[in-house]
Amino acid sequence: MEAVARAEDGPGAAADVAAPLGARARLLPALAAVYRAQLSRARVARIPLLFVATFQSVGIMILMRGVVDGGAEAHAVVAGSSVLVVAFVALNLLAQYFGQLRGTGGLDHYATLPVPPAAVVLGAAAAYASFTVPGTIVTAVVGCALFGLPLTHLWVLVAVIPLAGAALAGLGAALGLLAPRPELATLLGQMGMSAALLLGVLPAARMPELLQVARDLLPSTYGVEALARTFAADPDWGVVALDLAVCAGVGVVSLAVATWAYRRAAVR
Repeated sequence: MEAVARAEDGPGAAADVAAPLGARARLLPALAAVYRAQLSRARVARIPLLFVATFQSVGIMILMRGVVDGGAEAHAVVAGSSVLVVAFVALNLLAQYFGQLRGTGGLDHYATLPVPPAAVVLGAAAAYASFTVPGTIVTAVVGCALFGLPLTHLWVLVAVIPLAGAALAGLGAALGLLAPRPELATLLGQMGMSAALLLGVLPAARMPELLQVARDLLPSTYGVEALARTFAADPDWGVVALDLAVCAGVGVVSLAVATWAYRRAAVR
């Protein structure tokens, strides 16, 4: 019996033992890898759409120039049109991307990789938001020239673009991952961008009370408000910082919801 036991514990038995799996990738290196991959993949396909988003926002400001003369309403139009570029790319296109990824089974590829779900969502969101930087700056500069606004404090876009981009990208990713069909994800992304257009560009003072409430619920509103306040002769930087903090908080929540939606979609 001892001889049989030794034979069973020999090399043949050791071969039946599964090798341990490698360590799961850490969040930051995995996030950087996904970001670079998404950036290179989307560079050719998304640049023409970025021109469309910029041209659309500049066209809206030209139309509003015949209605709005200046003052706080001009501040709202320029700020809302600038952030609309972010909404077009980070919300609309990202919803379409994740909807197609889920519909074609592309999530299965990411599910097999040893990367945290948050890295996939954050990497894609950061890559798409990066494409909005040139268009947002061009729109803001053109808007200031159209309405005679100062360019002095446009450096605040350094904070507005990533924070509004994170909030809208998280929302876009969640819409794409939760939609049962790619067509519905596209529809939801278009509706979200239309909401950003209606509620972000039009001056809040001219909206009905119900739309003002809806505007407060839109993630990009606080980025628009922060940028609009900097066009004043003496900006209240405390309120600007508060708006940016709220935008950051909404971004964290929306990205967390998108990560949960990714996990939910990847296991189905």
